Amino acid sequence: MLNLAELKELLAQPQKIVITTHHKPDGDALGSSLGLFHYLRQKQHNVQVITPTDYPYFLQWMPGNADVIIYTEKKEQSAAWVQQADLIFCLDFNSLSRINELGELVKASSAKKIMIDHHLDPENFDDFRHWNTKACSAAQLVYEFIAELLGDKRSINADVATCLYTGIMTDSGSFRFPTTTANVHRITADLIDLGADNAAIHQLVYDHSTENRLRFLGYCLSEKLEILPEFNTAMIAITRDELNRFNIITGDTEGIVNYALSITGIRLAAIIIERTDKVKLSLRSSGTFPANEICKNYFHGGGHRNAAGGQSESTLEQVIHQFKTLLPEYKNLLTQ
Repeated sequence: MLNLAELKELLAQPQKIVITTHHKPDGDALGSSLGLFHYLRQKQHNVQVITPTDYPYFLQWMPGNADVIIYTEKKEQSAAWVQQADLIFCLDFNSLSRINELGELVKASSAKKIMIDHHLDPENFDDFRHWNTKACSAAQLVYEFIAELLGDKRSINADVATCLYTGIMTDSGSFRFPTTTANVHRITADLIDLGADNAAIHQLVYDHSTENRLRFLGYCLSEKLEILPEFNTAMIAITRDELNRFNIITGDTEGIVNYALSITGIRLAAIIIERTDKVKLSLRSSGTFPANEICKNYFHGGGHRNAAGGQSESTLEQVIHQFKTLLPEYKNLLTQ
């Protein structure tokens, strides 16, 4: 493992650096990546952000978005960058399986790997780690990496601040999740002082829906929402045909599960979606209920206690049945 002094020494000279994050990047994944991108570019490094897949349209306004390479669209260019990199920053994930095919390239690369992450059970593929499961977001950890570990807060300009604020805002649920500590608010206050326009960022992320997405949301809530009152659980299951009917694109299903969790008395909410190759499941919970345990034990996934995801090779109907039949095992936790 590199120690901090060794990493600082490496960063004191221009390096060829790749920054990558998990597949289907959310606001924290992209915000932390682009925030670090702008910081490292100021330091004269040759930097490239590579995402394993595409990401939502409502994140594509962020400064630096035009410079991002999407691996599935430019595989050869991506592979060349990874092969030639001196350093690879791995943000908002701690297992190489989370970056799909790109994970094999990163594993084979001779570059030093730096993990900045807040998820449980990290895989040991990294050479340096800034990791804290109590952090609200990877963007918070990138801020700490720059301002505290490197001692270079003065280099956080408006572009860095805008991207990191976006990551913190989205992964904290607009500052409503329990991980939103007083320190998180102090960090975001710093980012506003350093140039992040909080009102504009919120509008660009949350008030930027297409007509199709809004009609799809209405359909999910009026036609697809199912309440399981004996388990204080709500779920929404979506078929591939329904996705096609509303012309759903990447990002359109994000956040819908939170509406199910907002119902009074609901402790666990699920959205189960039939994708082209797999069935994807996203869980949200309140209080101490371990949504990540269900995803880890039954659906090849994981995440945080109150926000987790998984997947299955089974049919949509089989996944729905499996989810419902495991609820009795958790009845005491869901009804206490």
